[in-house]
Formats: sequence, structure tokens, C-alpha cells
Amino acid sequence: MKRRIIALLAALSLTVTAVSACGGSDEEAASGTGDPSKVTLTIGDQKGASLQSLLKAAGQLDDTPYKVNWSLFTSGPPILEAINAGSVDFGLVGNAPPVFAAAARSKIVIIGATEISLEGQAVVVPGDSAIKTPAELRGKKVAVAKGSSAHYHLVQVLKKNGLSYGDIQPQYLQPADALAALSGGRVDAWAIWEPYTAQAETQEGVRIIADGNGYVNGYNFQITSEAALKDADKTAALKDFLGRYHKAVLWANDHPKEWAELWAADTGLPVDVAEQAHRRRLATILRIDDEVVTEEQRVADAFSELKLIPGKVEIADFFDRRFNDIVEAK
Repeated sequence: MKRRIIALLAALSLTVTAVSACGGSDEEAASGTGDPSKVTLTIGDQKGASLQSLLKAAGQLDDTPYKVNWSLFTSGPPILEAINAGSVDFGLVGNAPPVFAAAARSKIVIIGATEISLEGQAVVVPGDSAIKTPAELRGKKVAVAKGSSAHYHLVQVLKKNGLSYGDIQPQYLQPADALAALSGGRVDAWAIWEPYTAQAETQEGVRIIADGNGYVNGYNFQITSEAALKDADKTAALKDFLGRYHKAVLWANDHPKEWAELWAADTGLPVDVAEQAHRRRLATILRIDDEVVTEEQRVADAFSELKLIPGKVEIADFFDRRFNDIVEAK
């Protein structure tokens, strides 16, 4: 069940303490009471998401007590691959990438959750396409980034419109390649997210035949690695960074025009496209609770039933609720 929780930030309660040369005890790592000044965090950002620009615009990168490096990726699944490999410490992804990573036995940990509006989670077709409804996707080539939130959305759209996944010809493409394929007539439809939805509508004249409402949750997750959480200093830095991300989200919600202009400058999108995309992906900060875990288990079960992932995933094993203390949900 999709829910909306109005969330406020609580105090970060980070206590900076001395740690031993080996990096601190397990208790220190668990509590996040290490020394973040010793840390360099590598953050995975997505093209189009502009996490770095968001935090910078909100003034949340001005005084970090640790160094921050950035790596850019095309979508969520490659970010989680990098987190598992140890080359990235933190990333923001949609609801499906953690499931695929968990199925691959990746050493990822979900430490935060947000929920975004679903109008921009869409299955689109060319403006002159004869396809009017999702039921008409039978036999068609549909572009989608494998393991992305759009992938789960596509699965649910098909199911609720009387089609199986085998009734379409999925074409696993990253956003830039998918847009080119759609505009070039090599695919019939495209399952995608913002800002690509607004870009395709404005620049290519596509039509939305199904958005996310009534099909999926709008969960996004903040992810780190098991190894990072075994390090007290890095855990303290991650806790601080997650709090800064929360503040940036609330800032963007309160300053939509200002953020859209900065987002457009960062991505090269027209300002009107950025404004539309932002309106359709406003975020709410969530606590990780049983409802969040249950909803994510449904995502895992859907992919497991289709044999798109090996075996069954117990997604609860990949959540860590220690960071809930920086969110106060009302």
C-alpha cells in the first residue's frame, strides 16, 4: 500500500570519539560514534538524478567533516555493483535494484528510504503510435533498464492488464540507448523514470500509457555496504551524510523553481523539463519499518516468480534500521 508520511529531521546525535588503530570496535561501528574526519566517502550518483548538485544547492556539502568523492553511473544497478565491489560507499537507487543485488548475494545494506511521486514513473510510446493502452503491448518490443524501478513497474503494468512478461519482447537498454531506440522506431515502448519521462514527452512527443499510480510503490533507497558499516569512522560519516541528504530533499521540496533551474543547468535539460520532472518526483522521507520491508518483499517475490532472479530473496536480511534515529516520522 502506497503511503505518505510527512517526515521531519531529528538530531543526528553523532558523538565523535577516539577509536583504536584497527578502526574501532563492533559496538562503535554499530552506534556510528567513530571519527568521520578520518574518512573519504565515495558517493555513487546517477545521470539525471544529480545527487551531488542537489546537496550542493542545499548547502549540504559546505562543511562535511570528511572528504567526499563522486562517481557517476547510468542507473541504479551499476551503483550497487560498485558498492558490492567496495569502490563506492553510498548510493541512491529505486525499488528494484536492491532486489537484484540481493539475489546476486551482494554485500549491500539498505540504510534509508524515501518515497517519490509516481506520475513520472511511466511506460511511454511514440506520439503517433497505434498503442493506446498497456493491453496492446502484447508482442511488442519494450525498452527497459534491467533491474531498475522501471523494470518492476513494467512487470506490474503487464500483470494488471492481463499480460505476462513473456507476452512482450523486453529490450534491456540504459536510458540514453532506449530513448534513441524509441525515437528511431527500433522499440515500440519504453518503461522509464524521471527526468527521462519529461524529456521524452517534451522533446520526442511521447505519450504516457501508464504511470506508476496503482501499480507500484514509489520507494527509493539509500544503500551502503556491509564492509562500510563494520568501520566505526565510516559509519559515522555515512550517518552524517544521510542526514544531509534528508535536508537536501526537504530543501528541494520547498524550493522547486530554484532547484529545477540548477538541475537543468547540471543536466543540460531545458528548465521546463526539469520543473515538470521535479513536480512529478517530490520525495518524502521514511523510516525503515515493517511496511517498507513488506512492500520491498513484494518486489522481490514478483521478480522471483518470473525467474528474473535466482531463487527467493529474503529482503529483510538486507535492511539496517540503525539509521532511523535521524528521522522523526509523524
